[in-house]
Amino acid sequence: MRYLLLNIGLALTWAALTGDFGPANLLLGFGLGYAVLWFAQRVIGPTTYFSKVPKLLEFALFFLWELLLSNVRVAVDALTPRHDMQPRVLAIPLDACTTTEITLLANFISLTPGTLSLDVASDRCVLYVHAMYAADAEAARRSIKDLERRLLDVMRRAESQR
Repeated sequence: MRYLLLNIGLALTWAALTGDFGPANLLLGFGLGYAVLWFAQRVIGPTTYFSKVPKLLEFALFFLWELLLSNVRVAVDALTPRHDMQPRVLAIPLDACTTTEITLLANFISLTPGTLSLDVASDRCVLYVHAMYAADAEAARRSIKDLERRLLDVMRRAESQR
């Protein structure tokens, strides 16, 4: 968390020095700040920050791609006379164990058009999801487990730096 705040501070310093607080310049400042912190990590101490930022960017791109695909699929289905929906309620076994991980996973699933998180089992080991396009239940389950795996990669500490 300390490195994130330092990185944001460096990005704001960059924007103040250049006199441009636009999103593109702030993003450039964030990238430059990340590089400065990466080179200075020997001095300021070890952290998982440098492995988390790429994972976070990878997750964001993955989720945006899945969001785009889901939106297109639902839009095409809504605009064509033939419907390809094969709805199903799926029980997804969870690897997520904390309340925060489960909540974030459920929210990301619900943000994606065509899927909706319904409930979590009382033992917090299963998440129930309604999927509009689940002709192949196992493929839908694998897709949600892939989302969970990527989310947990971002949320949990790197095993090598514990």
